[in-house]
Amino acid sequence: MSQLIVKNITKSFNKKVVLEDLSFTIEDGEFVSLLGPSGSGKSTLFHLIGGMYSPDSGDFYLDGEKITGKRGSISYTPQSPSLFPWRTVIKNVVLGSELYGKPDEQKAQTMLEKAGLAGYEHAYPHQLSGGMRQRVAFVRSLLSPQSFICLDEPFSALDEFTRLEMQKWLLDIWGQNRRSVLFVTHNIEEAIYLSDRIIVLSSNPATVKREFNIPFPRPREEAMHLTEEFLRWKKEIYQELRVLQ
Repeated sequence: MSQLIVKNITKSFNKKVVLEDLSFTIEDGEFVSLLGPSGSGKSTLFHLIGGMYSPDSGDFYLDGEKITGKRGSISYTPQSPSLFPWRTVIKNVVLGSELYGKPDEQKAQTMLEKAGLAGYEHAYPHQLSGGMRQRVAFVRSLLSPQSFICLDEPFSALDEFTRLEMQKWLLDIWGQNRRSVLFVTHNIEEAIYLSDRIIVLSSNPATVKREFNIPFPRPREEAMHLTEEFLRWKKEIYQELRVLQ
């Protein structure tokens, strides 16, 4: 587990400011979702945290250490699973730890079993469904040595029922590890169901518009989607996003 501090981040491309003086903190073991209009810079922020870009100004701190422009400090799962087609499932999930010289295939086997992938260890990505490939990608993130995970709309390509099953699975697996997670989604219900806190970003350029502390206890139950309180939260967050369009 770890704490991430995003401090006064500004980033421009071709003289267009995408992120402006953006600041927030993710605490140890916290699951935080980012919501905002399309093009509000959510994926750009992930690339900055991961060190793929450098900000024009501002810094990132992980457990007090400055990681601005530094690669390899976090585990990042993009929208597509990004599995290597020539590697088996188990070889894909140990890749992150393999890069650091510490692959543990026994631990990987246990995690795959928890993910409902027992028997698929030696299958190749093309032999798996979309939901199964996403599970493999997330297990890879959990097995990577980094303590902070960024998830960029990992369920956006899935149908509604598969998406809900993946959300439940994610909460179950995450609850056993409690890594700090920053999760990007466009789906308000998904953000409420998964998160301890939701950060709403404005656009043109992106700044923190508002934060919502989600009060539902853990473990989360699927039935919470049908409660009046859940609907109230959905309406309030929807109204906040609507004025940003």
